[in-house]
Amino acid sequence: MHISSFTEYKCFCFALLPCRSVLTVACEQTEVLLFDPISSKHIKTLSEAHEDCVNNIRFLDNRLFATCSDDTTIALWDLRKLNTKVCTLHGHTSWVKNIEYDTNTRLLVTSGFDGNVIIWDTNRCTEDGCPHKKFFHTRFLMRMRLTPDCSKMLISTSSGYLLILHDLDLNKSLEVGSYPILRARRTTSSSDITSSGSSGPRAVGSPCHQNDSGPLSEKHMSRSSQREGGSPRNSLEVLTPEVPGERDRGNCITSLQLHPKGWATLLRCSSNTDDQEWTCVYEFQEGAPVRPVSPRCSLRLTHCIEEANVGRGYIKELCFSPDGRMISSPHGFGIRLLGFDAHCSELVDCLPKEASPLKEIRSLYSHSDVVLTTKFSPTHCQIASGCLSGRVSLYQPKF
Repeated sequence: MHISSFTEYKCFCFALLPCRSVLTVACEQTEVLLFDPISSKHIKTLSEAHEDCVNNIRFLDNRLFATCSDDTTIALWDLRKLNTKVCTLHGHTSWVKNIEYDTNTRLLVTSGFDGNVIIWDTNRCTEDGCPHKKFFHTRFLMRMRLTPDCSKMLISTSSGYLLILHDLDLNKSLEVGSYPILRARRTTSSSDITSSGSSGPRAVGSPCHQNDSGPLSEKHMSRSSQREGGSPRNSLEVLTPEVPGERDRGNCITSLQLHPKGWATLLRCSSNTDDQEWTCVYEFQEGAPVRPVSPRCSLRLTHCIEEANVGRGYIKELCFSPDGRMISSPHGFGIRLLGFDAHCSELVDCLPKEASPLKEIRSLYSHSDVVLTTKFSPTHCQIASGCLSGRVSLYQPKF
């Protein structure tokens, strides 16, 4: 079932409102499209939502949603009054790529290619904007996500690093050097962990402005008080996730998603030579309290699959299903539905001892161009996909 075709746009992102039938589409130019995903009806086009490409959309509640753009701004919108923005937020100095939201504190969290993660207090919003502060900064920032319980922040970089802020406190700004650095390392198999000891990441392209060497890590850890049974608040861990076939080459983490139950993270990685793409699942490993003298490795590669590597240079956004049992992944001119096993079991019920291939459950092809984004409906058995030429498709797969 197809919604429509908009040949002049590239579809970059979808957002679906759980309590009401609204599908929002972020487009390459300045538009945001709204559809009814049940009837396939085009509701409205926000033709000048921004002054440049719209990159991401996030619903904050049943009526408010936020958009971000290459024009360096974030806009807040109300579904009841779409003719004007609620307000425009200024604070980034480069393209804004990600929007997250903490429903408990009503803090909006955004990240951009300026390397900044900025916190916006929507509790004190006016038509002139929201109070904001810079929360974190790193080089080569690509994507930023919060775990469902907002206990961790994950940041991916174009240099292949994955940064994890543990025991997250969004009310505390993090200046360079003010946060404890957990011993950084590459996520590998258990045998590699034993043999590699506490080696850190490669020096070239390191995302942090500080030197991530052992002495620095130990100095910050010794100065930081550790809470019983856990890490210090906002402690930083820097990882270079293992990617199949990429042991001798760097890679770029282009897409970052989190399991809806917070069990795992989903990455789309491409090689620096841009000739391979992989979808990888990493399980969160929660261990004993971190000690300053021992390395920490919070992620373990559990499943992976090689992708089609069509449409080089474009980022393909993938996603988990609402129950976390399936993955929808852009694959050439369509999408693949992937499972941890052939029965779409829960991740915790089929954790392998070593990384295993994701199982292809079904492939869905309806586009005439490269698919860039895909999203499951949070309430219906429905999947949306958008391609480079602007076509948006809805599927109701039958297994």
